[in-house]
Amino acid sequence: MKALILVGGFGTRLRPLTLTLPKPLVEFANRPMILHQVESLAAAGVTDIVLAVNYRPDVMVSALKKYEEIYNVKIEFSVESEPLGTAGPLKLAEKILGKDDSPFFVLNSDVICEYPFAELAAFHKKHGDEGTIVVTKVEEPSKYGVVVHKPNHPSRIDRFVEKPVEFVGNRINAGIYILNPSVLNRIELRPTSIEQETFPAICKDGQLHSFDLEGFWMDVGQPKDFLTGTCLYLSSLTKRESKVLSPLSEPYVYGGNVLVDPSATIGKNCRIGPNVVIGPNVVVGDGVRLQRCVLLEIAR
Repeated sequence: MKALILVGGFGTRLRPLTLTLPKPLVEFANRPMILHQVESLAAAGVTDIVLAVNYRPDVMVSALKKYEEIYNVKIEFSVESEPLGTAGPLKLAEKILGKDDSPFFVLNSDVICEYPFAELAAFHKKHGDEGTIVVTKVEEPSKYGVVVHKPNHPSRIDRFVEKPVEFVGNRINAGIYILNPSVLNRIELRPTSIEQETFPAICKDGQLHSFDLEGFWMDVGQPKDFLTGTCLYLSSLTKRESKVLSPLSEPYVYGGNVLVDPSATIGKNCRIGPNVVIGPNVVVGDGVRLQRCVLLEIAR
């Protein structure tokens, strides 16, 4: 299987974290953000991953090539000479995405969730149409573009309504898709939007479905959402009884949801938690109280 990750450009929304690193390499829960996606794609059987980039591709190549052997995947870089939006990069990578008749995943690099790639692929195969987008429920749909389904059909999408004044639904585009290669014929090699141009055209032909995401979801492209997404991710690890979290028996853990890199140093009489990530080689002094925060690498 194949996948394309929309890495994009400068990551200005996430500054100052992106002043020294491309956004996908910023550490989320002590791992490069994009590595969460690469690992989940590989676990679902994806062998070819394309990263669509237009900012500092040299740094991305050197940082990520080492993971090819670890996850048994081939990572290729599709470099845009100019920003191509969210659909243009698919056309630019057509030789890879369209090399056979199998569908391919597309996802935004900002999205953190419990990626349902295997289930999504099975659902897409079952309905047999051209595209499937993952949707997630939100409490305030008026802030988003809302997915509206055809009458009496639970998954076939009828249209999208941008920031509706009246309630038409509470499901929004979660930034994860699976598409047949035929979709590439709908896209021109120019700056273009998959949300505003490609998807409405597929909808018009009755070929686009939605897949409900279970569990948490967050676009972590801004600092406040990065922190909220971290809290949701830590809670997800707790529910799965993940062994990467610091056990409650640790004297410094207070309230749970604490992730500490083994190379970090924790002082005496500290109270850490809930919802704290402490990165590699971080030094926390004596008597420190931390909650709902992220300490990135070598912070003191």
